Amino acid sequence: MKEKSVISHQIGGQTFLEINSEGQFVNNVQDALDLFGELFGRYYDGIILHEGSFTPRFFDLKTKFAGEILQKFSNYRVRLAIVGDWLKYTSHSFAAFIVESNRGRMVNFTTSTEEAVSLLSRYK
Repeated sequence: MKEKSVISHQIGGQTFLEINSEGQFVNNVQDALDLFGELFGRYYDGIILHEGSFTPRFFDLKTKFAGEILQKFSNYRVRLAIVGDWLKYTSHSFAAFIVESNRGRMVNFTTSTEEAVSLLSRYK
């Protein structure tokens, strides 16, 4: 298992956990569930992950992997922000997926940790 560090960001009475890793650690649905298990017992209002935490399959919507992972976050009612360089993805469907996700409150795609905290903190 990849070694992960957790940084806590607090704003407006809310706590967001940023998970950093030297490499990808979300390779399948069970990895997302394992993350929830690792964070069990900690109080947080949302999680911030980085693009490099995910297997490349996540960014190919044809695999349906992103939908499966994000459904787990939704089922467990955990708000998520994913920080990355989204301009490098040329798929129109992925760009539309990002826009649609960012309209909601459960999943946001951002370009910086600061933006992630700001977006997540909009809702209590």
